[in-house]
Amino acid sequence: MVLGTAWLFDAADVAILSFIMPYISKEWTLTPSQLGSVGAITTVGMMIGALLFGYLADRFGKKNIIIITLLIFSISNLALAFTTNVWQFMIVRFITGVGLGGELPVAATIIADSFSGNKRSKMLILVDSFWAIGWIVASLLAFLFMPKFGWRATVIVTTIMALYTLILRRHLPADVNVKNNKLSLGVSLSKIFSKEFRLQTICLSLLWFIIMFVYYGLFLWLPSVLIAKGFSVIHSFGYVLLTSFAQLPGYFLAAYLMDKINRKTILLIYLIGTITGASIFATASSTGMVLFGSILLSFFTLGAWGIMIALTPTQYPIELRGMGIGFTQAVGRVGATIGPYLVGLSLGLGISITTIFFYFIIALIIGCVVISFVMIDNDQANEVVEQ
Repeated sequence: MVLGTAWLFDAADVAILSFIMPYISKEWTLTPSQLGSVGAITTVGMMIGALLFGYLADRFGKKNIIIITLLIFSISNLALAFTTNVWQFMIVRFITGVGLGGELPVAATIIADSFSGNKRSKMLILVDSFWAIGWIVASLLAFLFMPKFGWRATVIVTTIMALYTLILRRHLPADVNVKNNKLSLGVSLSKIFSKEFRLQTICLSLLWFIIMFVYYGLFLWLPSVLIAKGFSVIHSFGYVLLTSFAQLPGYFLAAYLMDKINRKTILLIYLIGTITGASIFATASSTGMVLFGSILLSFFTLGAWGIMIALTPTQYPIELRGMGIGFTQAVGRVGATIGPYLVGLSLGLGISITTIFFYFIIALIIGCVVISFVMIDNDQANEVVEQ
């Protein structure tokens, strides 16, 4: 699936950045707080990109916008290889984030516009599973390529992959919906906060905040955390590669359960599983338990992300779908910004890894409460074109 590459490149970018961080930390003598800022600046760009391009997709057509977002990512990612200090690196990462942030909302709305019912939910989760493939590709590059050729050459390789995908996306079919040239940004925002959609928007925004806070806070720092637990850089890459394979069955099980039980229950199960994984990893003192905790985190955290991708666009009618997922994911990017920065700040203050992990466990518990007692699943399926 050509659209699956949106998740593939987003994941590969996040993973590559996590692998690059130990290298640039040594090259530029960065503090933990500065490393946290490096991770956070990309997600600030993603927040802006999600909101901006989600709206633009509704107004000017999703096919055009998803090509533009990949072009922004490709050019800025190439520029990253030529940065010479941390400030240049952060500026380029911000621009890269704008392109990446616009990718996922637009790709998700295209899929949501094209299918209906359980088939739509399954398709959204399956394209989201390309995230796992992207993480695996990035792990292989980091494990086999980066130690020999450096992080700059690795970034150039990912740019070449993205440019090839740009050619493929030119052949996407035309949008299934009519472009809405009348809705301004302000009107679109007001509509997703109207009485009909207000509760969905608030709950989805909060859940995206929690899931991205947990995911980016944990996974951007995973190689560095493994090093702090006593593993070498090369070994930490190997562990991340191995645990990356656990993401795929997490997605596939979620897709299978879509026509077995309701989506809220599936999401609740996956958040509880993430809590379990985080608890085991935080308190692990042996190689086996570190690996087991990492596998559970990969399985459940990414599966929860896939369920949210399936859930979010279906809560809005077709003319508001880009704005709905764009806004709620933009709020999520705030969590993605805070998570990595908070980890870096906490490590700089000498706070233990175990304590840091409990930040994320508390956030996940709040998410479980929202799903159980507040959220409503209101599938907007009446206007979808079945394919």
